[in-house]
Amino acid sequence: MKTKPIGEKILIKRLESVEKTAGGIVLPDSAKEKPKEGTVIALGDGKLLDNGERAKFQVKKGDMVVFSSYAGTEITIDDDEYLLMSEDDILAIRD
Repeated sequence: MKTKPIGEKILIKRLESVEKTAGGIVLPDSAKEKPKEGTVIALGDGKLLDNGERAKFQVKKGDMVVFSSYAGTEITIDDDEYLLMSEDDILAIRD
């Protein structure tokens, strides 16, 4: 299923959580912390400005981004989990 965000929304695929600690301890699902990083999958049209134009996004498709802990809304598309969030929830772009 193809999903296109609207307005200033961005669709992000969260990175997979870590299965083991650095010391080799396997973590159960209940102890895994959800990563606060992901890849930009799709962008909306941009925020509608007062003059009727659309603001350009600072991120682009394929960018690896860092976002706040409680950012976005989790959605499932074809059995994969994604986050739908505003660009304001993105804190940084990683190289």
